[in-house]
Amino acid sequence: MTSSGIEIQSGTAGPCRMSQGLVLLMAAGAGLTVASIYYAQPLLDVIRRSLGMSVAATGLVITASQLGYAFGLTFLVPLGDLMERRTLVVAMTAGISVCLGAMALAPFASVLLAAALLVGALSAVAQVLVAFAATLAGPAERGRVVGAVMSGLLLGILLARIAAGYLAQFEGWRAVFGVASVVMIALALVLYRGLPQYRAPVGLSYPALMKSVFSLLMEEPLLRLRAIYGAIGFASFSVLWTPLALMLSRPPYQFSSGTIGMFGLAGVAGALSASLAGRMSDRGLTRPLTGITAALLALSWLPLKIGDHSCPILVVGILVLDFAAQGLHITNQSEIYSLRPDARSRITSAYMATFFAGGVFGSASSSFAYAHFGWGGVCTVGTGLGVLATLIWLLTLRNSRINKMV
Repeated sequence: MTSSGIEIQSGTAGPCRMSQGLVLLMAAGAGLTVASIYYAQPLLDVIRRSLGMSVAATGLVITASQLGYAFGLTFLVPLGDLMERRTLVVAMTAGISVCLGAMALAPFASVLLAAALLVGALSAVAQVLVAFAATLAGPAERGRVVGAVMSGLLLGILLARIAAGYLAQFEGWRAVFGVASVVMIALALVLYRGLPQYRAPVGLSYPALMKSVFSLLMEEPLLRLRAIYGAIGFASFSVLWTPLALMLSRPPYQFSSGTIGMFGLAGVAGALSASLAGRMSDRGLTRPLTGITAALLALSWLPLKIGDHSCPILVVGILVLDFAAQGLHITNQSEIYSLRPDARSRITSAYMATFFAGGVFGSASSSFAYAHFGWGGVCTVGTGLGVLATLIWLLTLRNSRINKMV
């Protein structure tokens, strides 16, 4: 029995409708934990001046957190199938609190970078919560629940940058990480009180568990297909956001960094699409929704190309792309969580590792395209990715063996 009076054994999760309070708790947990990676983004310049860091070294703060997150997705998220999940979630959340406190007190750049790396790794707990929510939800509501938790995650990313910028303006950058540390320890206590206990008795050692992550990709064609869709969607998303600030800082816009940061509010479209996509998935509409979001990935680049000289049209393109990328992502997650209830954390790890790899490819290809061919080259890369996703969807429709997977 947990402190909240709820205990769930493997194989019994999901027979009843999840309470709205539990869904909101998991959504808030996912949003607040993943936000820890993004607090530093608007603070880089003040951190650089405070610690006497070079421009290149300051950029490593973001790189360290991203590398840490990739490590967490690969090596920590699968632990959700090995350990009792509430214990894992609470421990990782408390660990984030400690590491954020270290960032707040960091006397040297090396301490800040090491703490950022650990914050990134432990923030992968957000994906543990997504898989946990999918396990607790019944089949008829799984899409809605996953969509709600992902909406919380996306809002956490969006609001983290805004909150960090405003707090640092009045209290300094260390206060941002100090307050975030306190919020994380409070969240750990709330999660301990509010989450049910759950353990999936997989009977595997950790090395065997990690090996099974790759085995799942080989054994489950639906997981492979959805991982490919996810990688393309996140690549397209990264193609846009990697050079966007550079484009907006130059003529004809020449926006300030504060104004450029406000473009992140387009993330609201992603949060809205997450909820909508989840509900449509519950209604069995994953096939048309996949095709629609894949097509929108390609079509969004038309207004984005025109938007290099028209701000309103640019915003329309950003909204459409964000809506499509996040809608496709939630559709993918709704589908993969129908597989192997005993392996949802490992499925999450396999999917998200592929998803993240797509983002790395998108960022690298976008940087190359912008450096050599300008904004037009970026739009060409983005359009190509959207077309590729659409072609895959069309091809799977014609394949009788896997056409039910799209």
